Amino acid sequence: MRLHLTPYRRTAAMVVAASAALLAGALSVPGSGAAATPGVDAATAAGIADRLGAHSAGSYLDPASGRMVVTVTDSASAATVRAAGAVPRLVAHSAAQLATAVTRLDSSARVVGTAWAVDPASNQVVVSVDSTVTGTALARITAAVAGLGDTARMERTSGRFSLFIAGGDAIYTSSFRCSLGFNVRSGTTYYFLTAGHCGNLGATWYANSSHTTVLGTRTGTSFPGNDYAIVRYTNTAITHPGVVDLYNGTTQDITTAGNAFVGESVRRSGSTTGVHSGTVTAINATVNYAEGTVTGLIRTTVCAEGGDSGGSLFAGSTALGLTSGGSGNCTSGGTTFFQPVTEPLSVFGVSVF
Repeated sequence: MRLHLTPYRRTAAMVVAASAALLAGALSVPGSGAAATPGVDAATAAGIADRLGAHSAGSYLDPASGRMVVTVTDSASAATVRAAGAVPRLVAHSAAQLATAVTRLDSSARVVGTAWAVDPASNQVVVSVDSTVTGTALARITAAVAGLGDTARMERTSGRFSLFIAGGDAIYTSSFRCSLGFNVRSGTTYYFLTAGHCGNLGATWYANSSHTTVLGTRTGTSFPGNDYAIVRYTNTAITHPGVVDLYNGTTQDITTAGNAFVGESVRRSGSTTGVHSGTVTAINATVNYAEGTVTGLIRTTVCAEGGDSGGSLFAGSTALGLTSGGSGNCTSGGTTFFQPVTEPLSVFGVSVF
């Protein structure tokens, strides 16, 4: 797996002015763009699944009906789900059984170029293997998946999982370009969020590749394990509105932050490829990059490329995540993973606006 880092030599044509549009962040509200009709919303469906405990394996949005589905392992639980206004679906494996499969993969199958997450729709742990995994490494992960029986399945993905250093509006440090995720604040102090693998690259961040317009100073970063960083604005001449650049002369106002759910329609903004859309296919995903393992990620069908790292994942006016990495590109498509934005907001005590 690779992180999406873009050296200056690849991005000279991408330099943009330090303007309000350049510094716009991107936020999204889970459920705002893909509300269930009729029935319960995503948060309610997740709460029902949590209350059922071992009698459920999670919830997801059914794209055909537009309704939230809550998986169940017995008929009594199905009746409970119906009474609560959601759609029940009988499955073979409980959340606990799928969690056990994930734990076994975590402890014995951390091969670079692989990723896994629970897919509530198929009621399995999906193990994705990129094109770099061959020979003994491929045999190892194949054996691990086979040992899990029908609780897991393996799929090959084209390209190589890597970090996408870039996203939203372009930001620069050292010899690399990344993307700004969301502008945030604590009281009257303003910051922006980006990817942790970007934050690790340098302490001072700039609006241009020539490093003449300072944006601010990194005050926190976490990668691997997580993938988020925060930078405090120090340049008082820079404006930092709470919006996301849509790369068509307009912006998306961000008013809140939330948690993504499976089946949700989302968009991503990044400095390399602009705005692209897709669907959330899993949450709490584990990705084994060459640079380290990251857990708790959002897996999507949204494409991304080098330089998009740190950029915004959003649904309507709700901020959802920060671009981490993935495989493929925006010509042939691919899989992209995002750090949930709610975690750094809580860790750093900041909020979107």
